[in-house]
Amino acid sequence: MKSLGTRKRPGFFFTLLLLVTATASAICGTEEARRKQTGVKRMPTMPEINTPNRITLFMCGDVMTGRGVDQVLPHPSDPRIYETYAKDARIYVELAERRNGPVRKPVPWSYIWGDALSELKLRSPDLRIINLETAVTTSNDYCKYKGINYRMHPKNIPVLTAAGIDVAVLANNHVIDWGNQGLIETLDTLRSAKIRQAGAGRDLQEAESPAVMEIAGKGRVLIFSFGLNSSGIPNEWAARSHKPGIALAPDLSGKTVHRLRNKISAIRQQGDIVVASVHWGGNWGYRVSTAEQKFARAIIDEAGVDIVHGHSSHHARGIEVYRDKPIIYGCGDFINDYEGIGGREEFRGDLALSYFITMDPQNRKLMELHISPMQIRNLKLNRVSPADAAWLKETLGREGKKLGTWVKMQKDHTLGIHWETK
Repeated sequence: MKSLGTRKRPGFFFTLLLLVTATASAICGTEEARRKQTGVKRMPTMPEINTPNRITLFMCGDVMTGRGVDQVLPHPSDPRIYETYAKDARIYVELAERRNGPVRKPVPWSYIWGDALSELKLRSPDLRIINLETAVTTSNDYCKYKGINYRMHPKNIPVLTAAGIDVAVLANNHVIDWGNQGLIETLDTLRSAKIRQAGAGRDLQEAESPAVMEIAGKGRVLIFSFGLNSSGIPNEWAARSHKPGIALAPDLSGKTVHRLRNKISAIRQQGDIVVASVHWGGNWGYRVSTAEQKFARAIIDEAGVDIVHGHSSHHARGIEVYRDKPIIYGCGDFINDYEGIGGREEFRGDLALSYFITMDPQNRKLMELHISPMQIRNLKLNRVSPADAAWLKETLGREGKKLGTWVKMQKDHTLGIHWETK
């Protein structure tokens, strides 16, 4: 820039350049020393993340496409339900419309995913995994002791393929709401749609088998799915050697860890990323119990799990990164028909989180954990307001602090998880 006289005073600017370089070097050295001293792991830079062999997974919590959601799709089920306070599934559509305005029915297959579709396109994950907490069936054999029964008509299965879902984990407390025949129809419908499943089956062997996903040029991801009674799964739903059901873990004991280790070691190959998708705990509350944390760490240390994908809570819980392995204790609901139902507003169950987890398949360590928050409104996913993003940042930061993680907000109001080395 001639106006600054750079050609007339080369000595001055050369000296200034040396000074800036020396200062930057000193700062970097100080930062590096601080990082080594405190054990803080910096989030990787973009060039480091964008290595050709990285594997990025999209994960979310409960996808409940039954009841009110099913009623706005092109092929709604019989609306009769058997709840104490509601006998028609359409009431949940009416409640949502009273809260946030009309929904034009039937909606397109992509409708309920809303703004999440553009995030999926932007992030371009290698694999998309959901917890499908709904039976996909025409069965009328509802579980009378459950109180609430979710089902989606099989002809509405394109609502899942519209979002490119690859894997549906099924070990949860609603997939057998319409009996074993409803479960078998769910399995058949998912298979016909080329959506892999884990956590349920026609017998115990199928229920406990993982979804094995080959990612071209990168490696394999093994998804194991199991649930616990603490999430409301009845004992009667457990799969047996000659009985349909789900993979129900008896407890969080060392015996359960050992059984999972044997299942993993029987199929694992060098470089495989292993996901344990666990349906556990109650619907509300942030507390991570000592037993949950001990179990999550044990299946990493002893069973060889790389990602713990926890769900059941209706809202997001804290996140831990243990030995560079992510533990999501509760993803929160992702799609449901609750928006017109009052109560528990302090937990903000209307806020749905997309988790984008990037792993290095060579060392099976976490490279990046990114969260794109949405809000359920008009029975679809919408981008959150800056205020809601700030609330999530504060809440996840508060809960994560107890677990060694913290949160930074990006300019687009998405959230990045940072962690300390263990």
